[in-house]
Amino acid sequence: NPVQREYSRTCGKQNIVLKARQLGITSYIAARLFVQTVTRKGTLTMLVAHNRAAAEEIFRIVHRFWDNLSESLQTGPLKTSHSSARELVFPQLDSEFTVASADENAGRGRTIQNLHCTEVSRWGLEAEEALASLRAAVVPGGEIVLESTANGAWGSFYKEWQQAEETGYRRHFFPWWFEETYKSEAGQLFEMTAEEAELAKMNGLTTEQIAWRRRQWASLRGLAAQEFAEDAVSCFRASGECVFELEAVDRALAAAGDPIEMRNNGRLRIWLPPQPGKKYVIGVDPAGGGVNGDYSCAQVIDQQWGTQCAELHGHFPLGELAKLLVELGEEYNRALLAVETNNHGHGVLAHLHLKNYLNLFTQQGKDGWNTSAWSRPRMIENMAAVLAEKPELFRSERLWNECRTFVRLDNGKPGAAYGAHDDCVMAMAIALAVRNERSLKG
Repeated sequence: NPVQREYSRTCGKQNIVLKARQLGITSYIAARLFVQTVTRKGTLTMLVAHNRAAAEEIFRIVHRFWDNLSESLQTGPLKTSHSSARELVFPQLDSEFTVASADENAGRGRTIQNLHCTEVSRWGLEAEEALASLRAAVVPGGEIVLESTANGAWGSFYKEWQQAEETGYRRHFFPWWFEETYKSEAGQLFEMTAEEAELAKMNGLTTEQIAWRRRQWASLRGLAAQEFAEDAVSCFRASGECVFELEAVDRALAAAGDPIEMRNNGRLRIWLPPQPGKKYVIGVDPAGGGVNGDYSCAQVIDQQWGTQCAELHGHFPLGELAKLLVELGEEYNRALLAVETNNHGHGVLAHLHLKNYLNLFTQQGKDGWNTSAWSRPRMIENMAAVLAEKPELFRSERLWNECRTFVRLDNGKPGAAYGAHDDCVMAMAIALAVRNERSLKG
């Protein structure tokens, strides 16, 4: 079909595939790698699905490839010594096609020539570790395919898609209209909306395709953009209940402005430089500094209007973070520094005291901002209100992306979805909360 032909034409050795549902790409890749397994000696092909049931279902498709070969092949060079619900072994070729689930530590101790990872966005909590183990088992020059529908703007698949250019993976995106059967009778009175007409014009879609789309969107509602992707941005929608108004966030994200200056390898971004006489607040969400953990973030806002002026974001040792905060605070007219005291905040404050930075936010006679079970909901509600009413105050793409993945968790509390971060959100929430306190005090 069109998707399979296009993938065949454009694929390389390392591929990542973002797709709409039911386009036949999983079956095609499995078939492609099956052919390699039975025509190249010493080939181990491993297909890894998100759970055991899915792995066995896909393997039934793979087994059909072998079942439909001629009897002379099945009893000759492709005779199997072992065939189970998840494994085909060809001893005369020293080759094997096997499937596994992502939670089985499948790649450990194996030497893999072809690796096919399917529905990676649904691999769960151990996805990053599982992918690392599997890729380490692939021989140099081996073929790797990561493919999935979207499942929220977080997690390993989302991260892999965003970083594909720097990791050397070739991106393939297939929207729903690649499937030729996705069409419905439109009827004589069918009239496209302005949005539908624009989509049809941009992508050469027929009335029947738009009629099909309208039915899917009416049935699936908010999930339609995820399940039947139309572009490689909107399909990574926030699953669950987003704390911030998602449509407003998406509009603001599309309009996010480029900084006028970037420093420290892009970790400090400046949209509005300091102006003489103005007062500024810096909200700080510090982290431990390890390269695999959370990021530290500082948000600089204009105290009068709440406008975002600059953003510092990265992995920093506590001493280096304090040094950068002093420099940033001094640059912004000795800004009021509000450092969250939870976890690593006390270490940052100790370094700030050693550096004699005097304009520190205090609560009840103690330096720093305390995010507690009482203050956190108020901070988030305040920030949500500001973002909804005045989104033009905020310019950071990093901040808006975090807003998209800041959801109500299973326990009802707001926080970053699994695999996502909330450092920019929390630093901004602190800055806005401190600004509110100062405004109330006059």
